[in-house]
Amino acid sequence: MKYYLYILTSLKDTWHYTGHASDVPKRVQAHNSGKVKSTKSWRPFKLIYTEEFNTRSDAFRREMFLKSPRGAEEKDY
Repeated sequence: MKYYLYILTSLKDTWHYTGHASDVPKRVQAHNSGKVKSTKSWRPFKLIYTEEFNTRSDAFRREMFLKSPRGAEEKDY
């Protein structure tokens, strides 16, 4: 099974969300329908970036890196 890092941007303001999932379209739908408590206030969202990984742990490590101060510098959006 493949896993994906994804980045969403809020269409309400300039807020971004970074996460990981095995089914990105389903996860984006969950964010947009208000089923994800941490993003409910910023919906609707648009998917702006994905990266594919062979394992969940690799996708999670990449997510944590991008959420770190050093990884935040790497983001280009």
